[in-house]
Amino acid sequence: MQLGIFAKTFEGSSPAAAMGAAVRCGYRAVQYNMACSGLPPMPDHLSDTAAKAVADAAKAHVVSVAAVSGTFNMIHPDPAVRMTGLARLEVLASRCKALSTGMITLCTGTRDVEDQWRWHPDNRSSEAWRDLLQSAAAACDIAERWDILLGVEPELANVVSDARQALRLMRELGSDRIRIVLDPANLFETATLEDQRRLISDSIGLLGEHIAMAHAKDRASDGSFAAAGTGVVDFRHFLACLAAAGCDGPLITHGLTAKEAPGVARFLGDTLAGLGLSAS
Repeated sequence: MQLGIFAKTFEGSSPAAAMGAAVRCGYRAVQYNMACSGLPPMPDHLSDTAAKAVADAAKAHVVSVAAVSGTFNMIHPDPAVRMTGLARLEVLASRCKALSTGMITLCTGTRDVEDQWRWHPDNRSSEAWRDLLQSAAAACDIAERWDILLGVEPELANVVSDARQALRLMRELGSDRIRIVLDPANLFETATLEDQRRLISDSIGLLGEHIAMAHAKDRASDGSFAAAGTGVVDFRHFLACLAAAGCDGPLITHGLTAKEAPGVARFLGDTLAGLGLSAS
């Protein structure tokens, strides 16, 4: 598995600064965010020059761009907000090749109008699922036009809140453009070690062949997020289950500070090595 990190972990507004910082901290891949280029995360316009600067920086530092973040609220109650998100998604998709990546990560969204990462009870409604299918189908059309993949991540606060919902989405869309991004800390808030392991095993069992990338953040005992290796997530179990399922895509950490980044790289590398797996 290739160790990577969210480029947005590091301060600065140039791709070279983000790539260089990632390498110095022990990573060889990034999930890029256009904010690292001094642009909005979902820009209305992305020039060839700005896109090429990302690819050039990645090449110079020998870093792979595992994905670019393209998160917007896919089930926002206002259809105009969803349409704006899809238009910006096409801007990113049209520049993916120039960015040297083949995947955009998505947020399946929430009915909360202010925070796309906050749970809302209407997420469980049939109307929310209908809107997700419409947005996701349009996103798949964009991905088809630009020959890229879309990374969907089960998130407790989003309409696709678990592995079963992710599998349902893929089946109902019937598109080969959808892949899964799996983060163990998004499968539970608080759980016993036994329940946590069961959730991880069951989720990978359901989604294994579709998992293109894993995320690595942690949970503190109170349910808050933490840097990988500092909380309660059993990463040895998580990584062993991924390996057993044949998932060898990038392992991208986030939810940490730049100061914590070198220690997390060592922790993840040591955990992989303890399983007899290499971290490239």
